[in-house]
Amino acid sequence: CASNNFLPLILVCASGGVHMQEGSLSLMQMAKISSAFYDYQSNKKLFYVSILTSPTTGGVTASFGMLGDVIIAEPKAYIAFVGKRVIEQTLNKTIPEGSQATKYLFHKGLFDPIVPRNPLKGVLVD
Repeated sequence: CASNNFLPLILVCASGGVHMQEGSLSLMQMAKISSAFYDYQSNKKLFYVSILTSPTTGGVTASFGMLGDVIIAEPKAYIAFVGKRVIEQTLNKTIPEGSQATKYLFHKGLFDPIVPRNPLKGVLVD
């Protein structure tokens, strides 16, 4: 375990938001994971890197996917809390095409670098 051995933690996120279909148990699991990351980062002062792949949506985006000390996203990844259709139906407005894609979100400051999968190991080592 990274915490017991005082190692940096690298988490690769890939979730289509299925936790909502699983109900309150999954929501509680996300809360427990987020709490563990808080302890890991704040109390033990250990380093956490979150890597967002496609898709990273739902509660993962709203919780531990965005808690990293460094947040890396893959190019052209779909990253969102909810889908475009749900946003448009809720707000009764059209959202821009690509507003849930890596490049757009990077320019909005949502995460740190955009790194393709092949050179990712080298980036993490440096």
